[in-house]
Parts: sequence; structure tokens; C-alpha cells
Amino acid sequence: MTDDLLAHNGHLAQVLGLHVGHFTHPDRPTGCSVVLCPQGATAGVDVRGAAPGTRETDLLHPSHLVQHVHGITLAGGSAWGLDAASGTARWLEEHGAGLDIGVGRLPLVPAAVLFDLTVGDMRIRPDAAAGYAACQAASQSTRHERPAEGSVGAGAGALVGKIFGFDRAMQGGIGTASFTVHGVTVGALIACNAVGDVYHPRSGQLLAGCRSSDGRQLLGARDALLQGHAPQSLLAGSNTTIGVVATDMALTKAQAQRLATVGHDGLARAINPVHTMSDGDTLFALGTGQAPRALDLMTLFTLAAEVVAIATARAVLLARALPVAGQTPAPSWADMPPCL
Repeated sequence: MTDDLLAHNGHLAQVLGLHVGHFTHPDRPTGCSVVLCPQGATAGVDVRGAAPGTRETDLLHPSHLVQHVHGITLAGGSAWGLDAASGTARWLEEHGAGLDIGVGRLPLVPAAVLFDLTVGDMRIRPDAAAGYAACQAASQSTRHERPAEGSVGAGAGALVGKIFGFDRAMQGGIGTASFTVHGVTVGALIACNAVGDVYHPRSGQLLAGCRSSDGRQLLGARDALLQGHAPQSLLAGSNTTIGVVATDMALTKAQAQRLATVGHDGLARAINPVHTMSDGDTLFALGTGQAPRALDLMTLFTLAAEVVAIATARAVLLARALPVAGQTPAPSWADMPPCL
């Protein structure tokens, strides 16, 4: 029942004007991912989780002055990972991108982070050098190359299904998807580190999440909660799904904000529970304005929710257990028997 998701061949880099790159740390599962728009893109954001870690989200409000950003950074490392955006800004400045301030250019790079500090040595986390390296990788890619997915970049240390404890979780990851209709592409890149379980957005099949107490099968956190099982107390902010939903259609800032808002509908189709007090769920939206045509907003927003949902599911389907010194890695979707 997952063949349709695994066969999906659309990806965010197919959006005109965008470049996608990852850096995965060689010493533990963590990293960062960047979405570059050096020519500028109208941007919006919607923060739904109650425990976010973000940078430069206020400037995206529709009533605020700045109209364009030049990149988005997604990173592991919790609050420390926000430093990766400094590396993204440095790379963009070196390549002539940014807001013209007379004496130079100022790249605007909003960012969001997820918590992966329990996976390996927490002292190893994405920094400015990691953000810079992700930009270098993005610059060397083309829109015809599918960005890496699964246990890479911002999704390298992600886990899902932690409602009954980290020891019963499974591997999360990062995924991407896109659709093109009448010459306009809408795509998404989603790093899924949710406290909840992840489902097939169309069939409702449980894909990954909380395991039974013996760890051998999927439990189904939603059903367990409905039956009265008490969730484990979790550190606030230790879970988060972050990402970018984008189009090459021209958008106003108000439309970009609405695009980010509708993108969360896709998260709700793929994750349950979602937007909890322990999650920092944040979606950025971009409009590059490079498509030759425009779609009606009904179609645009329908596509946005769909690509976010598919990208979220692909994030766990393509994740793989990575070695962690002194720890037994959480199993991935490929390691578990199918949940019918």
C-alpha cells in the first residue's frame, strides 16, 4: 500500500528558482538542509506547534516591511542548530544574494530546528560550517536531480512516535514531493521528528511511530490514547516537524502565509497526534514567481496540502537506522513488519 508514495517522482527542487542541499554530520546522526532562492522569493510562515525553535519568523508577517527572503534553513541540534542559518547567509552573501542595503547585500534566511540531542553525543550539532556546506551541495545540484531523502540533513537524527517514550520510537527523516499543474509546480521538503505516529495520507495505513512494549510491532498511539493509556511526560520541544512548501507561482506575502497555513493540513493528514504541546511544528512557504502561468488559489492550496502529506510519509518510508556510538538505533520502517 506504500508503492504509490515510494514511486512518487516529484520533488522540491523542481520548483523554478529553488535549490536544495543537505549536510549530514559524519560523527553522529544530525545535520541541516537548505532551500536556496538567491533571486529572492516571497515568504510566509505558520508555527502550529507549542514548542518551536525558529529564527527570522517575525519579518515574514504580511504587514512587515521586507518582501523577499533568500533561503530557508532546517536543522537538527535544537536551539544550537539555529547557528546553521549563519552559514547559509554567509554563502549567499559570497554569491551576491541578499537585500541591497547600499553598502552590500544582506541575505535573509529564516530557519527552524528540531530536537535530536538524545541521539548520540549532543555536543555534536549543526553549526555555521554545516549550513555553508549544505549550500555548497545545493549549488552543485540541478532541478533534475532528486534531493536525498530519509536519514540525511535535518532528518538524520529524527525520531517519530515518542508518546510512550524515546525507547519505543522509530526513525523519522526528511522527505520531498511535488506536483506540476498547467506549468506551475508546488513542492515540499519536510523533516519529520513528530511525537505522533505517521500514516499513509490516502489509505490511512499506519507507517511508523510508537512500538509495543516489546518493540516488535507498531502500537498505534492514537488508539492507545483513546483506550486511556497515559502518555509519557516528554521534554517540551523534543519533537517537531519542520519544512518548506513552495511554488514557482507569484504570491503576495498574505498568500504565502496562507500557503504555509494550508500546508499544515498536509501534516494533519500524515501525523497523529500533531501540533502538540511537545512539538514545534513550523512550515515556511515560498513563492518564486518564475512560473509562466498562475493557478487559482483553490488548486494551489489543494496541491500544497497534498505535497506536504506525501513528503511527510516519504520521510519515514526512506529513513534508515544509522549507527550511534553506545546506543541501539531505533528501527526504521524497513525494519518493521507491515501494519495491515
